[in-house]
Amino acid sequence: MSEEAMIKNWEQHPMLRPRIDKVVVNLNVGKSGEPLEKANTVLKEITGQTPVKRKAKKTIREFGIREGESIAVVVTLRKQKAIDFLKKIFPVVDNKLSKSSFDERGNFAFGLKEHIEIPGIKYDPEIGIFGMDICVAVNRPGQRIKIRRKQKQSIGPKHVLTPEESVVFVKQTLGVEIV
Repeated sequence: MSEEAMIKNWEQHPMLRPRIDKVVVNLNVGKSGEPLEKANTVLKEITGQTPVKRKAKKTIREFGIREGESIAVVVTLRKQKAIDFLKKIFPVVDNKLSKSSFDERGNFAFGLKEHIEIPGIKYDPEIGIFGMDICVAVNRPGQRIKIRRKQKQSIGPKHVLTPEESVVFVKQTLGVEIV
């Protein structure tokens, strides 16, 4: 199906139009203590939300990580906050995404090497520079029936989002070029 046909189909059938479900911003430090607190302040400044600390799942001696030790901070953005955040972030990666960034369900992920490249963020020598992973979940209205607690149902094959539809949606909504 061509891009124009997909967009026309979405206009005729609003339940088929994809949407951004959530954006998860992960800033992994690998240590607890002061570096994690600095990462916490950076993520709070960038997203405007309070980050949640994530713990290590297992011990890795080579990296000095113990099981249960907080090593990362994560923020989940939804609805308009997620779209605004993505519009702020995409100029950092030159409004380009790789086709391989998309998975079989239409979700995509990319990373930033330095948080100071984000517009409006200034370098602070006391805090340092952090990289981050950004994962975006894209789905259609009606996906909740698959994950709800009561009366779970499977999603029909015609309603499952494909990577091609997700690519068209991201191009149209966020103005991103797919290479």
